[in-house]
Amino acid sequence: MSRTKRSSKALEQAERRVAGLKTIDENLDLGAGLTVVAYDTDINGLRDKLNEYNRTLALLDEKLNALEASEKAVKDKSVRMLNGVAAKYGKDSSEYELAGGVRTSERKKSARKQQPSHTA
Repeated sequence: MSRTKRSSKALEQAERRVAGLKTIDENLDLGAGLTVVAYDTDINGLRDKLNEYNRTLALLDEKLNALEASEKAVKDKSVRMLNGVAAKYGKDSSEYELAGGVRTSERKKSARKQQPSHTA
């Protein structure tokens, strides 16, 4: 399951606003560092960070898929190894127990529930 990529309402709003400001004047300067050029630079910086974030999520998804595939392969091999020990030494052997299995003779027997008798 891939992670949800992020969008930014602030970025979308800023892009619309800078487009409107540019129609007023490409070099609009409102003083105190409030210029269209500086605003556009900040918007581009935010866009770059958002794109980098979304690329990182995609890379993480790829790494998670590789990790899960590796886990599945090791889990499968673990089962096969235990079955191999059972085939070679038997399920009631100490070797089977050393490999992580539960010896047949050491398994708990489940107690059967008695059916209630029907009296009329």
